[in-house]
Amino acid sequence: MGEQGIVIYSWIILVAFIGLFLYLGRVGAKASQTMEGFSIAKGAVKPWMLGVCFGATYASANLFIGVPGWAYSFGESVLWWTWGCFALSWIALILLTKKFWQIGQLSGGSLTLADWLGNRYNSNFLRVGVALLWLLGIYYIAGQTVGMGTLFETTLGTPYLWGIILGTVIVVIYIGFGGSYADIVTDTVQGILMIIFGIIMFASLAWTIGGGFGFLGKLHGQLNAIDPNLTAPLNPNSPLFGDVFGIVGIELLLLGFVLLPQLMNKILALRNEGEMREFLFSAGITLFFVSNMMVFAGLGARVLLPGLQFADTAVPQYMVHTFPPIISAFVIVAILGAVLSTTDGLYVSISSQLSNDCYRKVIARKIYGDSKEGREKAEKNALILAKALIPVIGIIAILFAIQRPPSLTLLTQIGNSGLISGVIASLTLGYFWRRANKPGAIASFLAGAGTYAFLMISGIQPNPFKSLVFGTIAGFTAMIIVSLMTPPMSKEEVEQFIPDNKNINI
Repeated sequence: MGEQGIVIYSWIILVAFIGLFLYLGRVGAKASQTMEGFSIAKGAVKPWMLGVCFGATYASANLFIGVPGWAYSFGESVLWWTWGCFALSWIALILLTKKFWQIGQLSGGSLTLADWLGNRYNSNFLRVGVALLWLLGIYYIAGQTVGMGTLFETTLGTPYLWGIILGTVIVVIYIGFGGSYADIVTDTVQGILMIIFGIIMFASLAWTIGGGFGFLGKLHGQLNAIDPNLTAPLNPNSPLFGDVFGIVGIELLLLGFVLLPQLMNKILALRNEGEMREFLFSAGITLFFVSNMMVFAGLGARVLLPGLQFADTAVPQYMVHTFPPIISAFVIVAILGAVLSTTDGLYVSISSQLSNDCYRKVIARKIYGDSKEGREKAEKNALILAKALIPVIGIIAILFAIQRPPSLTLLTQIGNSGLISGVIASLTLGYFWRRANKPGAIASFLAGAGTYAFLMISGIQPNPFKSLVFGTIAGFTAMIIVSLMTPPMSKEEVEQFIPDNKNINI
């Protein structure tokens, strides 16, 4: 049956999965009747599911399409990225989870990263500023949308434009109904598929490249024969992996990657501290497999399929070249799951921060006041707004994705790096530094995000990872200087977040 068989099997399996996702969206509607339910589905799912969902949301089209595309172009230097995705991001998650969850329970409970920062520093400026800054997440959604279009085009025979439209419609429907519950449950299914088929793709190198258990050594040798730069720790032909400074910027991004709103809200969904160990364990296992398996298919494609027009098609083309139609079809759906698992979380995080943090916590209070009736009306309107924003975000993402970018992964990291630049200092120092205060956090947000934006927009430093380094330095510097130059928070406020006994009583 060949490629035609792949298309037929893929559509059959895809339709079945779409039906499952839409069903889960309908089920999730019951858990999405409040802003808390829509934003984080707290208490509605098991902690191990949140861990798998975390890893699946982390993975996205980057690790299953974009990063293998980089590997196809730049070789083994790209492993700096995949190793950092697992090791640095998991370490950061372990260090951040407990305190982030604890502080998130104070001030009535936080639903989003913007809400968390607003509560920690008692600042509506930060609450609204971070929510608006995360509009940069539309770049990330656009990158995932490009991944969907690429996958539909190269493996299912669907024109690129129709692919990005179809993929967006699928996500908009089940997230619009089911909110965070649908996000978490579908991502758990997708994460398990990603692990299984990531292992299969990695193991396939044993017969496509050859060499049995020594296939990695043979792959290294064949890449070196094509171009020694493909096996060098730094590839001088790469604008991203060509120097140590660039690698430092990449590792800083991956260390701070867990700060992204669509990931941090998974922590806030935990019911109690007793669930953290199970969450961290399942998240770590998922991160290991989704980070480190698929990149080798990109390296293998460079040996077996030289001269591809688009590097981002390396994995789909390798898959078609390697597997029988029925296996290829399942792998296609697993890769699509990687794309959907991040896209749906992004929709929820952006719409939640705009509706909860900008409207409900700030605008609605000015309109309706802080009475019980006013809060209830604000809650109701915020939920309506959150669901209404889902298709609007989808349309904007389609418009961004119509013109296919040179690199899917680079597009997605533009917004991520900008947000991390703005929040990394106020979040991390807010954990333990008793002198951290509201003016310092605001100054850090403006200096970090502002420096990053200036460097990127001006073209002085077009590499987002290097701009992130400068933005982070500016953010920490501003946070420390301004906090020391302005009055500290009251002892009562500090004790609420950083008590002397190092324990927070919830």
